[in-house]
Amino acid sequence: MTQNAWGNTDTIHFHSLTPDHVLNTFESIGLQSSGRVMQMNSMENRVYEVELETEEKFENPSERFRIIKFYRPGRWTKEQILEEHEFLFDLIQQELPAIAPLKFNNESVFKDTQGLWFCIFPKKGGRAADEWTDPLLTQMGRLLARLHNIGESKVAKHRISLDIETYGVKNLEYLISSKTVPMDFEKSFATVAESIFKESEPLFKGIKTQRVHGDCHHGNTLLSDGRPFLIDFDDMVNAPTVQDIWMVTPGDDEYSINQRNTLLDGYETMREFDYRELKLVETLRALRMIHFSSWIGHRYEDESFKRAFPTFNSSQYWEREVFYLNQQLIKIIDNVRGANNFFG
Repeated sequence: MTQNAWGNTDTIHFHSLTPDHVLNTFESIGLQSSGRVMQMNSMENRVYEVELETEEKFENPSERFRIIKFYRPGRWTKEQILEEHEFLFDLIQQELPAIAPLKFNNESVFKDTQGLWFCIFPKKGGRAADEWTDPLLTQMGRLLARLHNIGESKVAKHRISLDIETYGVKNLEYLISSKTVPMDFEKSFATVAESIFKESEPLFKGIKTQRVHGDCHHGNTLLSDGRPFLIDFDDMVNAPTVQDIWMVTPGDDEYSINQRNTLLDGYETMREFDYRELKLVETLRALRMIHFSSWIGHRYEDESFKRAFPTFNSSQYWEREVFYLNQQLIKIIDNVRGANNFFG
């Protein structure tokens, strides 16, 4: 079966979720709510905070709440969701700070009356880091090393792989065939994307892939008691480990490179890092750019996407994308040359 990042059926929009439906679904697995429910920020899925009905006194106010997550239908299969959960359970078992779903009758994934997959998470408080200090980067490096040690212990055979075919070729095919890219930019966008795919192929040679978080941007890293932990494993993929590393320190200037080196210093106290993977950073950045445009295109009938990305259908958007992809191509070609010189 050909893998893709959007599931094997058409996306069904699920705007019809009401507070009553959320509460009824929440209580269908044996939990009691106070009736208080609040929708949380999430464009891909539907996520709600629900207060428990209880007389129990909690030391931490967060313990009064649970998070119910409805997966966008047509994206992940039950098997793929279960592999996300399995990774989280593995992390918790090894005492890595993460938030795993709760089990009821030994199950973590359920289907509501509308056929939507859903799960329940505990609520854990945390805040975003104001800045990545050197001590915090070192801690984050150790955290990612431990996460990757656990990640390589099992194979997620149903999860997609972050590679040129899945994140590049398939997304480009969709963007062109769906006429998402305006005609004026169709040729230039396709040409630069195809050049990126071709030039990047040698960089993946001999690079291992495994379970990784996949989406370690700043918003998915929180601090609790001054220590970092990761949230939202929805985009968990099989990928080179550098995918998580470059997203924590995404810049390409000298300051960002120094940050990445500090993170890797901490990483290597817990796990060896294959420095050949650094040659993949600009390719992974380019693939993420193409994937991001494809994501918006797939979801653009959703009014929330139209509000969030009002210029998506404009010449301005696609002119900018072509420009930045050409910049990425230049960096990738330099990386290929550097790799060839390094390995003789």
